[in-house]
Amino acid sequence: MKKILTVFTVFVLCISVLVGCSSSTSSSKDGKVIQLNFFHRWPTQPKKAFFEKAVKEFEKQHPNIKIKTEAVLNDSYKEKIRVVLGSSNPPDIFFSWSGEFAYNFARAGKALDLTDMIKEDTGWSDQIIQSQFIPFTLDGKTYGVPWSMDGKSFFYNKKIFKQLNLEEPKTWTEFMDDLQKIKDANITPIAFGSKAPWTISHYIGTLNQRLVPQDIIKVDYDPKNPEGDFSNPGYVEALKKFKELEPYFNKGVNAVDHEYARQLFKSGKAAICYMQYAEIGMVEPALKDDLGVFKLPEIEDGKGDPNVITGAPEGIMISSKTKYPKEAMEFIKFLTSKEKGIQQVKEVNEYSATKGTLTDQNSSPLQQKAVDQIVNADRTALWLDTDLDIKIVDAYLKGAQLMLDGKKTPEEVMKDVQKAAKEVKQSAAK
Repeated sequence: MKKILTVFTVFVLCISVLVGCSSSTSSSKDGKVIQLNFFHRWPTQPKKAFFEKAVKEFEKQHPNIKIKTEAVLNDSYKEKIRVVLGSSNPPDIFFSWSGEFAYNFARAGKALDLTDMIKEDTGWSDQIIQSQFIPFTLDGKTYGVPWSMDGKSFFYNKKIFKQLNLEEPKTWTEFMDDLQKIKDANITPIAFGSKAPWTISHYIGTLNQRLVPQDIIKVDYDPKNPEGDFSNPGYVEALKKFKELEPYFNKGVNAVDHEYARQLFKSGKAAICYMQYAEIGMVEPALKDDLGVFKLPEIEDGKGDPNVITGAPEGIMISSKTKYPKEAMEFIKFLTSKEKGIQQVKEVNEYSATKGTLTDQNSSPLQQKAVDQIVNADRTALWLDTDLDIKIVDAYLKGAQLMLDGKKTPEEVMKDVQKAAKEVKQSAAK
């Protein structure tokens, strides 16, 4: 009887242990290891390794959280993120461009409102440059946390400029004169690749800001404002100015990508390249003191703002369907901490939106100057391809590619843009 009782006792204890184990996995509060799905747009090095390392560090600090990561390249990401966020199993955490790109997710109820969580932890959120939250804020609610910030300028080879007795152009006329002199010297004036057409959007977006009054742009770019029709003549003029640059680009721009253009410039085979400040770290080691930067020159008689900087923060958002919003926010806080921001600048040449992350140890004087321009700018104009509705963007970029091939005129491109804008605004009004 005693032996039977002992066996029964052991059996009961085993069942109790099993029940206890089952109970402990019922919620994250009881020690359950939960999984967060993280989706970003950098499957190549060095950012791939940076995020893999960050995930491992975070998991070590949070043993109850595991993060599954997926990444696809830039243009594919723009399409896939829209698809997966509309699915029944969207990623818990995802990267997003700011402006209209992020607002679409907010309006559709696919992005979680982070306002309260941001306000609850000011020890963390106050460290982030507050102006970078603005392009993720819609109707008073913030839906994204800025991770990086950037701007756009012309990079130029000082050695080539010196050889040809050229100085940084201050006006569009001076710019065109310089380009012709460079071309006459049998040097490619501007390295450019538009196989991935987002590069076109950066030119057009900046030119629009120079040639169209800001109050008109604000109305036209707003998908919910029915009065915007993109009829201002400045838009056509912007396309014409872009077309004026075509003779000074390398051949076959629609067949090569931006990386090709950057390498062309980096190797000294082109005098100028329109690039993001984040790319300074990619070309400065090769060109060293021969690397210079100047903003798109002032266009005479332009009706827009000559002092605006084209650029935008990129940030991190949380799906409205996540089961673990607090844990997801913990990962975002980790990625946007000062410590990770310092590593971010050094390891992947991305300027952190967190204060105090640029140091003499992880950045050059030129990089520090670039960030100062972003932070101290009177106004930053967002990237055109993320500031407009995707239908308008497609009309703009496909039309501009055809324009570069000589198959459309600036006027014809704008007719397509106006048609797309009308459809978008009518749809928003329903």
